[in-house]
Amino acid sequence: MIPRIDISALLEEGFEAPRSHSVLEQIRTAGADLGFMTVCGHGVPPDLMIEMDAAARAFFALGIETKTSVSPRPWNRETTNVYRGYFPSSTAGKEGFDIGEPALATGDPQMDALLDGPYSEVNRFPTVLGRGWRATVERYFDALSSLGGVLVGAMVAALGGDPNRIAEAFHRPRSLSTLRLNFYPPRGQHEAPIEVSREDGVALACETYVDSGLLTILYQDAQAGLQVRDRKRVWHDVPFDPDVFVVNTGLAFERITDRAFIATRHRVLLSPAERLSIPFFFEPVREFVLAPGSLGLTGDLEDDAEPYGRFLRELLTKFAEYDR
Repeated sequence: MIPRIDISALLEEGFEAPRSHSVLEQIRTAGADLGFMTVCGHGVPPDLMIEMDAAARAFFALGIETKTSVSPRPWNRETTNVYRGYFPSSTAGKEGFDIGEPALATGDPQMDALLDGPYSEVNRFPTVLGRGWRATVERYFDALSSLGGVLVGAMVAALGGDPNRIAEAFHRPRSLSTLRLNFYPPRGQHEAPIEVSREDGVALACETYVDSGLLTILYQDAQAGLQVRDRKRVWHDVPFDPDVFVVNTGLAFERITDRAFIATRHRVLLSPAERLSIPFFFEPVREFVLAPGSLGLTGDLEDDAEPYGRFLRELLTKFAEYDR
């Protein structure tokens, strides 16, 4: 049910090549019908995916005091961070660690000038994990940023827009992209679920939700558990495949494309086994305007169109882990 799309032609030959035309059409159809797809041939080295999995597990294996030392407020009153850092499972049923643009941690005065609002914060990493751990995180952040550019460019091209706008809209280090590590602890048979579905009574490991942003690129481990709801309100499993990323569009992309790409409800089933997932939220710069003209789609930039930074901040407060 979840479309599996090989995007290697886009990376090797570009959006205009004849071999890419069918890929763009598959992406357009998947975005319109479900808002979810899996992509292979994505160019991210398998070894890097394995290393990032190991790095995430190493972080969550740390003691709670060490993890809390890199928490934002309200869990760590000694930090100035509000969003970047660790949050405990008591918040939303899962532990998480939100990582922003790595370049902001360099101490360069030009980078320091960008620390001017929500999501633009210096990452705090546990020193016990060493430089190798941080290097893996930064290489993965770079790889997923590049992949995000290809995917959004392909989606824009598939709708007849101008993919050349992508570089400006997602300019680093000013973009608001977030790499999140998620760990769902095992829950016993008699433990209360985070949510029980009102639709079918299924026990869930986290709330049913729709992503807020433009694009999510997800790595999930073999435990799987992710489900997506189609237009007929039927839930479908997103099976584990070590060679793919799960890709979905959020409410911001739904708005900017006038629902040509939709944002879809999804959920994670409760499981007695632990589960790891690593979503990358590919986000533009804060002043990016949520209007079709911003990506060269039909229409001009409306005078009252909302800037992305404000849109994201308002929607994220609906999530327990971001209600700060």
